[in-house]
Amino acid sequence: MSQPADDTTAHEDAPASADVRTARLLVAGQFVLIGILVLLPGRHDWPVPAALKVACSIATVVGLAVMVIGATGLGRGLTATPLPNAHAQLRTGGLYRYARHPIYSGLLLTMASITVASGSVSRLLTLGLLVLLLTVKARWEETRLIQRFQGYADYAARTPRFVPRLRR
Repeated sequence: MSQPADDTTAHEDAPASADVRTARLLVAGQFVLIGILVLLPGRHDWPVPAALKVACSIATVVGLAVMVIGATGLGRGLTATPLPNAHAQLRTGGLYRYARHPIYSGLLLTMASITVASGSVSRLLTLGLLVLLLTVKARWEETRLIQRFQGYADYAARTPRFVPRLRR
């Protein structure tokens, strides 16, 4: 049986195995830190007034909603790893008009709310690690998005990574 003359075209757009491995490690690290944040017991290292707990509960729900809306906005381009798939398109509308990574923004809001409401220094330190990891992950992802989408660099120059700008 003969091979097609140009066997590389089928895999031309596929990410390199090193990129896939790195992407999976970033996602695994993210889920480990999320698991720690959720499972660590609250220690009451600082007092958390009842009104603040309510505000944190509301912020948690808002963060979850932002994640769902951001994920829905990607449509079939949504992937489990920070590598664009064949269906990915550059999204600059909806929540993506305000932040380049609204799913990460919603995740950070959710995890920050859980952390504040817990009153736990160990959760606060873990949240710091999550912020660091998501920043590294977003930057890593953005290098691939710049390669994939011609307009991504301009979009990134005018749109904040995680936290939308306040209007003046």
